[in-house]
Amino acid sequence: MTGKLEDKVAVITGAASGIGRATALLFAREGARVVVADWDESGGSRIAEEIAEAGGEAVSVRTDVSQAEDVRSLINAAVEGYGRLDVLFNNAGVEGELAPTADCSLENWDSVIGINLKGVFLGMKYAIPHMVSHGGGTIINNASVAGVVGFAGLPAYCASKGGVIQLTKAAALEYAKAGIRVNAICPGVIATPMVERVIGDNKEMKKSFEALEPVGRFGTPEEVARLALFLATEDSSFCTGAPFIVDGGFVAA
Repeated sequence: MTGKLEDKVAVITGAASGIGRATALLFAREGARVVVADWDESGGSRIAEEIAEAGGEAVSVRTDVSQAEDVRSLINAAVEGYGRLDVLFNNAGVEGELAPTADCSLENWDSVIGINLKGVFLGMKYAIPHMVSHGGGTIINNASVAGVVGFAGLPAYCASKGGVIQLTKAAALEYAKAGIRVNAICPGVIATPMVERVIGDNKEMKKSFEALEPVGRFGTPEEVARLALFLATEDSSFCTGAPFIVDGGFVAA
């Protein structure tokens, strides 16, 4: 029995941990050849090795998604190494500093927008021409429920994720007839290193975050990865330009 991504080539940014790691492992199990991208070079190499040890195929490329030349080199490495690019998961992201809008530093704004929004733009900018030349592909952009509703103290993060959703819609319209589908994932509170950095050992904060989710718990990276798999395959063949919310009911509350 073949996997849902058999012989496909997938690039995943921010793949050294959290949602990116879970998605890289799942895509590989489904038959994809995975290009693991992360600015954490050792972490990315560990994931590529883990995939290889499980019988899959992967390479690791150190990438700062806010830097155009890094992203161009990443996409070129995938195409030159495997001959094509079928799936791009623009997953890399950071939360930035916690501060209200007037106290948000320019450095924090530039950093968060550069990684979370510019990084998605660069991934699409350099991947789309290759997908067009090969007759299509799928792009998944990791946004957030913070792109749908506001969170006090995270102006740059909210702006970046709202921007990802709108950028997704624009690209989906532009390349629909070229056979490229572009969708966004909007996770709620997921048990990832990002959330761990925010919460730390604060048990009360953990309870308050859990209370945001009507289901009463954090989501798991694997639950988001399964949505990414759906969007990467023909199971979602009539889906493009949409934000897919995976949040345990947070936005519905």
